[in-house]
Amino acid sequence: MNDLQNDNLTLYGESFTSRFLLGTALYNSPEIMRSSIEASRCEIVTLGLRRQNPGNRDGDAIWRYIQESGCRLLPNTAGCKSVKEAVTLAEMSREMFDTPWVKLEVIGDDYNLQPDPFGLVEASENLIKKGFKVLPYCTDDLILCQRLLDVGCEVLMPWGSPIGTGQGLLNRYNLNTLRERIKNVPLIIDAGLGAPSQAAEAMEMGFDGILLNSAVAKAQNPPLMAEAFADAIDAGRKAFRAGLMQKRQTASPSTPTVGQPFWHQ
Repeated sequence: MNDLQNDNLTLYGESFTSRFLLGTALYNSPEIMRSSIEASRCEIVTLGLRRQNPGNRDGDAIWRYIQESGCRLLPNTAGCKSVKEAVTLAEMSREMFDTPWVKLEVIGDDYNLQPDPFGLVEASENLIKKGFKVLPYCTDDLILCQRLLDVGCEVLMPWGSPIGTGQGLLNRYNLNTLRERIKNVPLIIDAGLGAPSQAAEAMEMGFDGILLNSAVAKAQNPPLMAEAFADAIDAGRKAFRAGLMQKRQTASPSTPTVGQPFWHQ
């Protein structure tokens, strides 16, 4: 088998062929969400209990479609602003969905939805002791990421930029530093990506996966955009594994003349 075809993503000992994780919020209908999941070829989808709208009565349909998709469910603690709130919601999710997996969010600022680093570490440690498999949504701060690893996280999900902004990879220096210093832990870019080209760039930098929601759900054609992101993620991963050419300050001819014959009339 071609080595590129056997390039699975491993999270907490579980193997996935797709490196695309997709959110299930903000779609105009459960049917569009279902079509987007299918087009994305993803194997993990996120679901936030606090951001479901009981008035729309869509919850049952969304859950049914997720079950039919065969994707692993990754419940999240979106909207939580304290350790206690996040831990309580994670425990509720484990009971409701029968999974110890959780995308952990502890938000520290309402303006840019930046994670609270202190609360995130405390909540991660608490949940890991309770048997959860924690995937923390964090910033691109190296020390924060190291502290999350210290308390037992086996996956990190740093932002590219604030949630829903579509700004892409705002701090490439920090992101490159994370990838260079944290070599043997899956790093998934979570939040802020707005275009498939941005996802491809993150994968070319050596990140292990992409988690997003708004860029697909808010597109004019969400299923088509989901497919575009899936293709970009695959292309970026292949480019990283193939080895990108190094940037140069001077031009270098693609057709060298040294040692080549010349023809004269």
